[in-house]
Parts: sequence; C-alpha cells; structure tokens
Amino acid sequence: MASITNQEKEDPLKRRMVPRGLQKLIEQCLKIYPDQTNPLQVTTVLKYWLGGQDPLDYISMYHNAGDPDKNIPPHWHYISFGLSDLHGDGRVHLPDTIGGLEPRSGMGFELTFRLLKPENCTEEKPPTWPANLLQALAKYVFQSGNRLCFGDNIPWRRSLDAKASNIQHMLIAEDPQMSRTETPFGWVDFLQIVGVTNEELEQASRWNGKGILNLLQKDPATGGDWLITDMTRSKSVFELFPETLRQLEIDLEREGSDLAGVNADFTFKEVAKAITIKKEILDPEEEIAKSISSCNIEIKKEFNDGLEHSGSSDMINPFHHSQIPSRVSPLSGIELTLAPYAAKFLVLAIKDRIRHGRHFTFKAQNMAVTFVAESVTGAIVNRETPYGVLGYWVQILIPNALVPKMLDTFGDLNTSTDNLKIPLTYEWPEHNLKFIIDHPPPELLNQQGPILA
Repeated sequence: MASITNQEKEDPLKRRMVPRGLQKLIEQCLKIYPDQTNPLQVTTVLKYWLGGQDPLDYISMYHNAGDPDKNIPPHWHYISFGLSDLHGDGRVHLPDTIGGLEPRSGMGFELTFRLLKPENCTEEKPPTWPANLLQALAKYVFQSGNRLCFGDNIPWRRSLDAKASNIQHMLIAEDPQMSRTETPFGWVDFLQIVGVTNEELEQASRWNGKGILNLLQKDPATGGDWLITDMTRSKSVFELFPETLRQLEIDLEREGSDLAGVNADFTFKEVAKAITIKKEILDPEEEIAKSISSCNIEIKKEFNDGLEHSGSSDMINPFHHSQIPSRVSPLSGIELTLAPYAAKFLVLAIKDRIRHGRHFTFKAQNMAVTFVAESVTGAIVNRETPYGVLGYWVQILIPNALVPKMLDTFGDLNTSTDNLKIPLTYEWPEHNLKFIIDHPPPELLNQQGPILA
C-alpha cells in the first residue's frame, strides 16, 4: 500500500542517502519547480524489492501554474519514480546490456500525468487517483516486461477516475517539460499519459496515436500544447472539429495506417494440404495480463485490448530479446484463432496495412503472428512458402490478389465487433488459410509454444 508524505527536508546527510538515480530525477524536477522542494508524494510503504506489490517507489504531485499567454491552464503534474533504475545495485533493475554506448536506466522511462484544475479551485491537495493509475501502468510494465512508447494506445474501458466521465482510455505522449535525463545508470525519458475518449482511441487505433495527439494539441479544449487531461470533457476532438475526421479518413485511404501491431491472445494450428490438422503449436500463457495485452490478473479487466503500437513497415523482431534462431520451419497451411476483442484489427490489418504494402502483428507474451504484404522485405515467407515459424514468431504472407477477397469476407467486422456471435470462421481453402474469431481455449493458452532452436 502507499501513503502520502512530504519529501523530507534536505540536509547534507539526507542528501547523501538519496539514491543516485533518484537524485538526478529530482534535480530535473527542480528545474521546473524550484519553489516546490517538498511536493506531496504517494510513496510505497513496502518497497517492491522487499516483496511489495507497487513497483513505483514514489509519485510526486506538483502544482503547475500553467502559462496564460500560451493558453495553458493551471493543473496538477504527477511524476513517477521507479520505472527507471534509482539504485543501480540490481535490487530492482539489471544493468542495460543492449543499449550500446547509450544504455537506458531500468525501463528507460518514467510516467507523468497532467490533470486540469477546475476553475476557481481552492483545494491545495491534488487528487490521488492519478497516482494509482500510474502505479497500475507500472505494474503492467514490470509484469509483462514490455516498455511503453510514445504513440502507444491503452484501452481502459472505464473512466480513469472511476467516476462518470467520457475520458476512458489513454494515449502516450512525450512530456512537454521533462526532457531526457542522463543518470549514473543510463538515460530516462518522461512519457506522459493523456486521457482520451472512445472515439479518439478508436481513430488512434485505425491511424496512429501520434497523429491523434497532434490533433488534441491544436486546441485548449482538447488538451492544448501540453496535453492536459480534463476529466469533464464530454466531446471528442472529432465532435468539436468535424473537419479533422474527414481529413483523417482521406489520409487513411490514401496512405494507410501507421499502426504496426496490437496485443492479443491467439493460438494457431498447422493445416495440411488436405485441410486436416496435422500438428498443434500452442500459445504460452492463459493470463492475458501476463501477455503484452495486459498486466496481471488484477489488471486484466482494466487493460482489455492492451497496448497498441505504432511503427514503420520495416520487419523487426517483435520481442525485446535478440535471440532469434536462424532455422525457419515452413507450414503447409495455417488456422489462426484470435480473441474476439482483437477482431476489429483484422480489417485494419488488411485494409490499412497489407493493402498499402506493410505488415501487421498480433503479439502475446512469448508469441507473435505477423501478416506480411508481398512487397515487405526481410520476411521469412514468400509466395512459394507463405507460412512459417521462426522461434516464437509466426509469419503469414497475404498475397495481393487475396486482399480484396478478405475485405469482402470481413464485411461483418466493418461495423461493430462489440456483439459478435462467436465463433466466426473465415476460410480461403485455396490458400490453406483459416481465421477463427473465438476465445482461444484456456488449456492451450496454459502451455508453452514453439521452442527457440
């Protein structure tokens, strides 16, 4: 559990006791808030390395006066400490061994959040629910091992403050005041959580999170330059400025989506030439919370769809480790079972990614399946061998000629996927390819998948 305290007044002895990584972050905060040396904090009573459940050591809460000349209103500014390496002694984070000449500290980032102060607010103490939100996100990162990135989307499906509000999801931006900080244990970026509406999240999923953040920044009503979250905002940026949605639709049709992947539970089976199931390869974890799509069993309902990642069309290893084997196992055909909450991304994957010569990935904890367009380079599949497995990475080539057939078949997914009558089956026998929208069997999700060669 956590408690609220004021930072202890500095004296030479106590200053020496502050962990060196933490000290550097505090110095960065003092550049912005020199008159707030003792901000209110949420701090864990039982530290994470001692068996506590909350990985963030501290969350400081600053009063930001804003800047009237730039239409930046007063707000609360929350800053986390603990996703980066504060101590440097291995108690929480191992040293970064893949960062080259510029290693990152711990996860390489801390989280921030800016909450609008109501007009004529006389309350001196900030609400603490944003601190709980940051702690929940930190749990996801620690449990899954997946780092958050600028432009990621986080479906939450309930009000961020657990009250009546249309702000029910999050995008990840770069904090406008907190720049990259060099610490004794590596660099630290500051990623800002931005509350958004259902429609904003939906369009971020179709297009990209960075693009939606740019739209939100254009007017103080939707966050302004500093992307300040207003929990009382009832209309999306597309309702306030309808022309933005029309332009987005034009851009999507012309350029496609920058969203390179989402997180979802799935299983797959190899299909023989005679459309008989020959062999099963299983996805590892039942708990969606232990996959990239959520945090742990307590956070499962909060993360639902999980994180959505933007990216380019270059083929890259979807896992953080670099141990990809050289031996490819070709498959004669494939049957993919995808969780219902991810069904809407099938249309996006084909229409807004494959149709534009790109790729799209569904990723779980230790498994990933990537749809590949014919023009993508660096893939392990091609027209002669359209399906293959490389370690824990499955790849499926979608031929150009199959794209319009798929989009026609996916007609029932173009409207809404909230009330699908599952299971749904989409099959192209001439390609030995079948997609099933259904809950992957728990007994399969509980077991390990392909083993690295």
